[in-house]
Amino acid sequence: MADYNIKKGFDLKLGGKPGTNIVDRLDVTTAIAYPLEFPSVKQRLIVKEGDHVKRGSVLLEDKNNANFKIRAPMGGKIQSIIRGQRRFVEQIVIQPDAEEQIESFARYTTGTLASAPRTELLEHLVSTSYISLLRQRPFDIAADPKTTPKSIFVNAMNTGPHRVDAEVVVSDDPEAFTAGITLLGRLTEGKINLCVSPTAGDSLISTQNVDVHTFAGPHPSGNTSVHIAKVDPLRKDELIWTINAADLVLIGRLFLDGALPASRVISIGGSGAKADAANHYRVRMGADISALLKEASKPGDVRVINGDALSGTTLAAEGALRLMQSSITLLIESEERTFMGWLTPGKKLLSFSRAFVSTWAGGPSGERNLHTNRNGGKRALVLTGLYDKVMPLNIMVDFLIRAIMANDTEEATKLGLLEVVPEDFSLCDFVCPCKTEIQSIIRDGLSQIMEEEGIS
Repeated sequence: MADYNIKKGFDLKLGGKPGTNIVDRLDVTTAIAYPLEFPSVKQRLIVKEGDHVKRGSVLLEDKNNANFKIRAPMGGKIQSIIRGQRRFVEQIVIQPDAEEQIESFARYTTGTLASAPRTELLEHLVSTSYISLLRQRPFDIAADPKTTPKSIFVNAMNTGPHRVDAEVVVSDDPEAFTAGITLLGRLTEGKINLCVSPTAGDSLISTQNVDVHTFAGPHPSGNTSVHIAKVDPLRKDELIWTINAADLVLIGRLFLDGALPASRVISIGGSGAKADAANHYRVRMGADISALLKEASKPGDVRVINGDALSGTTLAAEGALRLMQSSITLLIESEERTFMGWLTPGKKLLSFSRAFVSTWAGGPSGERNLHTNRNGGKRALVLTGLYDKVMPLNIMVDFLIRAIMANDTEEATKLGLLEVVPEDFSLCDFVCPCKTEIQSIIRDGLSQIMEEEGIS
């Protein structure tokens, strides 16, 4: 076991930390599949309204790769097919049957997974779309089954505020996690690196056939980019695959059961969540969770975020659980403006740059019920040195974002763009006094390089 101590960063201490209990919420009204979760897919619709499908039946397939199929998360009747711009299918709404029928696939044990052909396992992942849970660096795209990574990183310690607790999920289904690890061993010729926190329990640190690495320190010590940089740096023309431990449990269950998993464990937390509702929940895959989110939200306007408060994306309050969704953060919406707020002492205000009394006079301790207010508008981009204080990677953030904004992809590549993903800059967004959306800039830079290189 290797230990690493990350010093640069910042812990947000957002209020509403999810509890470690798992609450079963398996009630279902409708189920929804979201084909746009897979942005590179050129859609070929297989079903029509009124059709009856099993859990696991094919809904769409990729015209460019017929082996890639998007399947029904639940059995029932196709209630509606909702299209958006350019006639792309955005949602397929399913009315569940009283007695669900299930599409069966090949079943494996941990023993048979250890000897199964690599091509067979990859074909199964592609045909169920679960290959998308495995991410490929550079670019953080769905893993390409035609390639072999030099190593695989399993992240079991995300430090982003209120992401799903990997230990809670793994402890709930250790058999599926073990099967997932065995599967990964067949997909790479290199090492499997399991990254955990110093407080990780036996369910993680006792995992066999992996190299366990412990990372301590403030956020983003739990980001996979930090783990890769310390353990097995990504070099030119090399590929690394990554996966979150909670998603690996889902993949393990897929192979053990020979059917699409019926449910998964997610977390709901944040300053907009009621104290007794911030918890982990077992929810049916694809199930409409609007009622659950309404019950969990505090009174008033609350923003629903897929992921954590720093790097997540905003969702509509009405919707269903997506395949690649394991954490939901609720934040209080606020547009309140304080007159000349920058002149107040700020005894209760959070400031990374020490602009308020709270940062050097003790200030409030413990969790903070932060809201969505930006506290100001966008300003000119200036050199402040703040980015370097929260960036543990060897990245010159100011120069990198300027190169991207100037469309100089060659210079951006030299400055390390291919070694990072947008979430690595979430704290830069947070501490930026100019309100610059740096994650968006990084995403645009990566997309531009992918377009230049013809990567879809």
